[in-house]
Amino acid sequence: MVTLESLSRIAELEFSDIVGTTFRLQNKLRILLNDTSFIDVYLSQKIENKFGFHWETKDKDLHVYRYDNFPNTKWKELSTFPYHFHNGSQENVILPPFKEDVVQGFIEFMEFVRDKINIKI
Repeated sequence: MVTLESLSRIAELEFSDIVGTTFRLQNKLRILLNDTSFIDVYLSQKIENKFGFHWETKDKDLHVYRYDNFPNTKWKELSTFPYHFHNGSQENVILPPFKEDVVQGFIEFMEFVRDKINIKI
C-alpha cells in the first residue's frame, strides 16, 4: 500500500532540485518547493488508491493544478472518470496526462511541476 511517507521519500530524493522540505500536516503531506509554492498530497484513509495531488503556484495568476480521482460527478463526462486534471484553475478540467497508478502518477505530476517551474510557468 502506498503511504504519504513513501511519496515524501520520492519527492525528497528524486526531486531534490525543486523540493525544499516535506512534512505531515494532519492527514496530508505538504511539499514545500524551492520557489515558495507548495504541493499537498492526499491519500484516502478509507479507500485504497484514492488520491489527490494539488499544486498552488506563486505566479501572479495563482494557478492551481490538481490531479485526483475523487469521483466528482461534475467531471463524469470525461472518459477517464473519476481521474481528472485541473489544469491551471479549478474549472479548467481535462483528461489527465498522468498514469492512474498512484506512485507513477505522483512521479509524473512532480515531473510536470518541475517542468513548469523551470520554464517559469
